[in-house]
Amino acid sequence: MEGGIMENSLDKTKDKRLPVWRRKLYRHLPITRWLPLYKKEDLLSDLIAGLTLGLTMVPQSIAYAALAGLTSQYGLYSTFMGGYVYFFLGTIKEVSVGPTSLMALLTFEFSKELPFEFVCLLTFMSGCVELLMGIFQFGFLVDFISAPVISGFQSATSVIIITSQLKGILGLRKVKSGRFLENIMNVIYKLPETRFSDVTLGICCCIVLLLLRRLKDIKLGKMTEKKMKIKKCLWFVSISRNAIVVLVCGCIAYYFHENESTPFLLSGKIPEGLPPFRLPRFSTEFGNRTYSFTEMCYEIGSGIFILPLVSVLANVTIAKAFSTGGSVDATQEMFTLGMCNILGSFVSSMPTCGAFTRSAVSNSSGVRTPMSGLFSGSLILIFLVFFSPYLYYIPRASLSAVLICAVIFMIDWKTCFLLWKANNKRDLVCFLGTCTACLALGVEIGLLVGVAINIAQLMYLWARPSISIEVKETKGGFYYYIKPDIGLFFPAVDFLRNEINKKCPGEIPFRA
Repeated sequence: MEGGIMENSLDKTKDKRLPVWRRKLYRHLPITRWLPLYKKEDLLSDLIAGLTLGLTMVPQSIAYAALAGLTSQYGLYSTFMGGYVYFFLGTIKEVSVGPTSLMALLTFEFSKELPFEFVCLLTFMSGCVELLMGIFQFGFLVDFISAPVISGFQSATSVIIITSQLKGILGLRKVKSGRFLENIMNVIYKLPETRFSDVTLGICCCIVLLLLRRLKDIKLGKMTEKKMKIKKCLWFVSISRNAIVVLVCGCIAYYFHENESTPFLLSGKIPEGLPPFRLPRFSTEFGNRTYSFTEMCYEIGSGIFILPLVSVLANVTIAKAFSTGGSVDATQEMFTLGMCNILGSFVSSMPTCGAFTRSAVSNSSGVRTPMSGLFSGSLILIFLVFFSPYLYYIPRASLSAVLICAVIFMIDWKTCFLLWKANNKRDLVCFLGTCTACLALGVEIGLLVGVAINIAQLMYLWARPSISIEVKETKGGFYYYIKPDIGLFFPAVDFLRNEINKKCPGEIPFRA
């Protein structure tokens, strides 16, 4: 909302009449600049946005935990701390920090077949790296990841997530998730064990979710007061579709369970109550062996650096999309994300970052400030305290349907088509190269391949710049006006000399 409380409070960080220490306080602790301007009408808007967001996060977080290879409670543990930290440190009112499909997939990639202590340490180390990136202003590193690479990476991860959830839709037991081809082969191998009841439920959930997604776009003609109320109801049902589908499926499963029948694979029991607040373990025992801190970090591998880089990229991109005028304090966002993950690791959270879908829900709910994160986080805590036992009855097929319907629209066919149509071979190579590498080699190697393609293209431009040569006439004769399209770098010396000598025939050879 233009001219809102967050936008008006932003002026305080730029007011030169204020002492330097106060401007720094407003910048690094944003709550101090917008909370004094808070009004009652802001509270109502943030309450509605927070509760709506909480209803969206509950089923999604449970599904993301399953995607990461974790039990359901860890998804819920990962949802509330981000909202609380962002309440104090966040700069963009729409951003919602919590578990995402991308973070869940990367978490699984780097911690599969390892106990949760490794995931918790990964969350802590990711937060430390993000914090250091913010302190030392290493945000420029994300500039080496171009939009086509991001689109290719996002599309590939979406395809991998969809294939990894086929086991849930088909009701298959003990099917390992992995890379794209591994997921396909594992499902084909177990196909004879398909459960008809789970398939039916999963397909029905997908159909209902896709239909409810379109519900908010229904045109009601000329707006009247009654139609406005109907429109708001349709919008709320559409936004809460994940919670509605999971709740209905849970009730169906509960009914069958009470009648001593279990036609669906269920999520399983989870501990009641809140997670303990404690430091992550820096040593652990696993497989008749004690792992020290360095050995645990070695097992996690490059995930300590790749997860923070991807999460910072996602968070800054979302912040830019929703900020006024596209201006974002990237350093503060990295610092905030780091604190979200560091403190999140104290409550058994998996790695988190901002999610575009949740941010869009906040925006459409009329959010005014980061106070909404306080309400959504509190709703999650209430759910953990009072409703944890009922998570047992949620069918796995419904969670798989929620995930598939969430990521299917993240496959960026449009970008690929536009690049092909525009004959933009350079960016198309980035997109297809990243996407193919992620599917064939894994998401972490695929991202590095995409960055390598970007850097190779930059090096080619430095070594082979385009030049324009014009003949300029003066009273004393003429001269050649030579203009390269970019700055000159030493790899281009021989190329430029040859090009100039080639385009100026019969003249004195050019020497570098």
